Amino acid sequence: MPSKPAGTLYRGREGMWSWVAHRITGVGIFFFLLVHVLDTALVRVSPHAYNEVIGTYKNPVVGLLEVGLVAAILFHAFNGVRLILVDFWAKGPRYQRQLMIGVLVLWVVLFVPFVIRHLSHVFGG
Repeated sequence: MPSKPAGTLYRGREGMWSWVAHRITGVGIFFFLLVHVLDTALVRVSPHAYNEVIGTYKNPVVGLLEVGLVAAILFHAFNGVRLILVDFWAKGPRYQRQLMIGVLVLWVVLFVPFVIRHLSHVFGG
């Protein structure tokens, strides 16, 4: 039975999934910032139009999108610190799995309270 060549298949461990999630969150944050800059620039063109656009953001769908935005920002930030440690700390690659667990723990510790508070404002008034 032929064996698979060593080192040619990525097995989907935490390094790969953090790479994928980091790119996805980065793209999402980029598009948010693009929209944010455009709608904020609208205030110089027409304050009335700006107020109308901002008024459309006050609904539960946008409130849920804000939850996704905060999730993306928190993960992207903590994973970025993890990447710095893996790249610039001599022992970083050896502790990549533990660092990823640390990212996820910090993410949950900060994200869950935010979600509870934010959704109480979005749906509770």
